[in-house]
Amino acid sequence: MARGLAMTWNVYLSGEIHTDWRERIIDGARDLDVRFSAPVTDHDASDDCGVAILGAEPDKFWHDHKGAKINAIRTRKGIADADIVVVRFGEKYKQWNAAFDAGYAAALGKSLIVLNPPEHQHALKEVHAAALAVAREPEQVVDILRYVLTGKLPG
Repeated sequence: MARGLAMTWNVYLSGEIHTDWRERIIDGARDLDVRFSAPVTDHDASDDCGVAILGAEPDKFWHDHKGAKINAIRTRKGIADADIVVVRFGEKYKQWNAAFDAGYAAALGKSLIVLNPPEHQHALKEVHAAALAVAREPEQVVDILRYVLTGKLPG
């Protein structure tokens, strides 16, 4: 791509929902021609959507199963429509869904950026192998987006 040649891309922000990483990327990229999408980040709504819409389940497995499948409708659409998928693995919780999202994006041939703290490097080595970039901070993701969209380096 020629330096300074801009293009619009769709970026799907997947993974951890307990910190402000999405807002930091969106805010940092506000001058770029990028459209962001993401899963539902209201934890309770995401967990309970299946039973709230389709009816209660006495077994927690089926409660979670209904919600996971309904959430997958949005996730699959977001990843399929994305040019770039950013998957964040946070420090506090195990994000197994993020690992699925990373694998799904890679299987579809999407450009994958993984965002995680350094202490997860070993556990995520296979996910990192599928990624085109592994970042430690949301601001690095912004710098990657700026570079691939405009050819401009940070600073």
